[in-house]
Amino acid sequence: MADTLDSLETRPPAERERDLMARLPGLIARAQSAPGWARILDGVDAAAIDSRAALARLPVTRKSELKDLQRAQAPFGGLNATPVGEMARVYMSPGPIFDPQGQGADWWRFSRPMHAAGVRAGGLVQNCFSYHFTPAAFMVEGGAARIGCAVIPAGAGQTEMQVQAMVELRPDTYVGTPSFLKLIIEKAREMGADISSVQQALMGAEALPESLRAWFAEHGVPRVFQTYASADIGSIAYETARDGVRQPGMVLDEDVILEIVRPGSGDPVAEGEVGEVLVTLFNHDYPLIRFATGDLSAILPAPAGEQQAGGHSNTRIRGWLGRADQTTKVRAMFVHASQVNEIAKRHREVLKARLVVTGRMANDTMTLHCEVADPQAANDATAIVATIRDLTKLRGEVCFVAPGSLPNDGKVIDDQRDYK
Repeated sequence: MADTLDSLETRPPAERERDLMARLPGLIARAQSAPGWARILDGVDAAAIDSRAALARLPVTRKSELKDLQRAQAPFGGLNATPVGEMARVYMSPGPIFDPQGQGADWWRFSRPMHAAGVRAGGLVQNCFSYHFTPAAFMVEGGAARIGCAVIPAGAGQTEMQVQAMVELRPDTYVGTPSFLKLIIEKAREMGADISSVQQALMGAEALPESLRAWFAEHGVPRVFQTYASADIGSIAYETARDGVRQPGMVLDEDVILEIVRPGSGDPVAEGEVGEVLVTLFNHDYPLIRFATGDLSAILPAPAGEQQAGGHSNTRIRGWLGRADQTTKVRAMFVHASQVNEIAKRHREVLKARLVVTGRMANDTMTLHCEVADPQAANDATAIVATIRDLTKLRGEVCFVAPGSLPNDGKVIDDQRDYK
């Protein structure tokens, strides 16, 4: 049983990178045909955007901005390159934020995470993602159709009926949230029902700690995989196995260019450093350029030596590591990660910065911890203190530390105040 869906997943990394960069100018040109992207990318020469360095100079569009963009130009903020009436579906996510689905097969590219989880032609999937207004269930439908397996459109809720369906129809795969599968298993035990046909699961939308994986294995579901997707993008990355052994991290989708940037900025961080996930998506209907998800992750360093023949060869990330929006309020003033990044940019000696807020509410202290080449040298904090006040309108202190001293957790603002 092949671990990969197709030959794209096993390409040499250099070949994949050349292909992505060759496709990039066409993606930019297609995006510029949409009025929203035409405004955002005004003056950009699409033909010149043929490298990661060129891409990194383009503006960031944040998921947090979608609501305002869509209010200004309904329903998709002018980011759709295909007219609304030619789409297959329009979804309303919480917020509300509106998301499109085009007419193409496996439009969300969900067959890759499903195949990696063990779904095969002729199988039966119990799809427990919601069919109500949101796209997750239809991502599964598209992936299943490409693979060639049937779907039970179970949706969310009605736990006893979920158990009944598993008993009578004997699906081999569950797809949905981890918490809901746990409820189904507990209900089955309560009912004395046999749902042992479900031997594998593909999870999403929630955290999946190792303790819960172990619980599933103890309760009859030995193969549990996680996927990272969003209603705007579809599949971003997913867990894989190699000869039955789950591999580290999550492998990127073949139609995604991923950047990890310092939260609040568009500046790429070093490989392995935690930062915000930016996605550039090759999608003819709804292209996305440097789209900031608001999620934190990090690129896993490639293993030493050549890839194993036939294995997934794309870049791997550590998975979801939290949220990038670290806005906090200090003495009635909001402080944003983008402000901390701007302070560091104005002072060349600062290699990396982290604003630590301590004390109690209404009696708090801001200290900017700055990595500098030599913290024992006579570094002058006066100018940095002035910049803190200029940008945040608040008084702050400065502490110089050695390179590599600050934690690698993606935090630009660390709120350590006592809220008790």
